[in-house]
Amino acid sequence: MPVTVLIGGARSGKSALAIRMARAAGTRVALIATAEPRDAEMAARIARHRAERPADWATVEEPLDLGTALTAVVDDDFVVLDCLTLWVSNAMEAGLDDETIGARAAEHAKVAAARPGGGVVVTNEVGLGIVPAHEVSRRYRDVLGRVNAIWCDAADEALLLVAGRALRLERLAR
Repeated sequence: MPVTVLIGGARSGKSALAIRMARAAGTRVALIATAEPRDAEMAARIARHRAERPADWATVEEPLDLGTALTAVVDDDFVVLDCLTLWVSNAMEAGLDDETIGARAAEHAKVAAARPGGGVVVTNEVGLGIVPAHEVSRRYRDVLGRVNAIWCDAADEALLLVAGRALRLERLAR
């Protein structure tokens, strides 16, 4: 079963499309959530996402260890991984260096691509704006860009979402 990466800006429709794709899969669904409720606003966002998904979906809340989360899900379940954006932030906060984050992203993407149930991966595109003023912000932008490229390379399909519309991204010749 294929894996699709949904990439776009904030409020572009990524999570809503991921939910629609999961519902259309016709199988059981497992959601892997990487967000942590560290403040009231984030807790409200998480609550809103929980309310949007069907009650019969399995949920694995795992901010950092995607390998364990992916292998814990039943093979035939369709997986929604939401999201790589926060996973990269969590990995950086945990002190992982850029090479380790990239290597883990490649391992996790390979595991996801090999799953028979398929799935969809949500991530943000944060590299389209100005160059950030602070080193940690530039590092985050660069690391997330590399992680997104790794996942898109492993995926069968990648869609760029903008204002609730999707564009299919073509694979570059290798």
